[in-house]
Amino acid sequence: MMKVAAIQMVSSNVLADNMATAKRLLIAAAGEGAGLLLLPEYWPLMGLQDTDKLAIAEPAGSGPMQEFLAEMARSLKVWIIGGTIPLQSAEAGKVMNSTLVFDPQGVQRVRYDKIHLFGFSKGEESYEEARTITAGEQVTTFETDAGRVGLSICYDLRFPELFRAMGPCSLIVVPAAFTYTTGQAHWEILLRARAIENQCYVLASGQGGKHLNGRRTWGHSMLIDPWGKIVAELPEGEGMVSGEIDAELLQQIRASLPALQHRKL
Repeated sequence: MMKVAAIQMVSSNVLADNMATAKRLLIAAAGEGAGLLLLPEYWPLMGLQDTDKLAIAEPAGSGPMQEFLAEMARSLKVWIIGGTIPLQSAEAGKVMNSTLVFDPQGVQRVRYDKIHLFGFSKGEESYEEARTITAGEQVTTFETDAGRVGLSICYDLRFPELFRAMGPCSLIVVPAAFTYTTGQAHWEILLRARAIENQCYVLASGQGGKHLNGRRTWGHSMLIDPWGKIVAELPEGEGMVSGEIDAELLQQIRASLPALQHRKL
């Protein structure tokens, strides 16, 4: 079994402050025995404007945010799934919203660029990620001692075909910054559905609180087992949730209800 942990933050518009918070929480999670740590979406910066992330975007392979993630993985001897950081895009005025995965030696193993870009408008609340983000195209998974891990980001959660395309996974991760409005209505339902239909663990790491830019995020970071049971949950504020990836339970569920083998499409 492998213990995993999801870090929940309420990120500000100051990169240095957010890095200090992330470091403190990562150290705490590793200290409790977690071997795979997940940060939330936008952990380095929740800017006052959508365009603020352009100023800190790094080229792939170098920069303070990437060096921080590599060093934390290496020093703590854990897997770190680095939430998302802004990486430079070929499109002017835009970034890639990217998840980088570092192994316990601090080596970057894979990168996933968010495929589905969030758009929502209701009353005074409006978001349009496509204005500042270039969409990714590649489904991404990687292997650990606990099995295959599938990568997704926030709004991807609403598109079950992405998770089917990953193939059988032991764990799917969802770093997110769900809005309070959409999170209250759909977050738990969608997470549990992805766990049930793919018969795997789901680890979700959220932003959870009121940010300086006025945005309120839903939080409720959680670990869900392959039967759809919530193992651990943190409603709001910074902190962490953790639990074990039990390979025996996963296999028992897949053996007793072999839905993945019954697929026709």
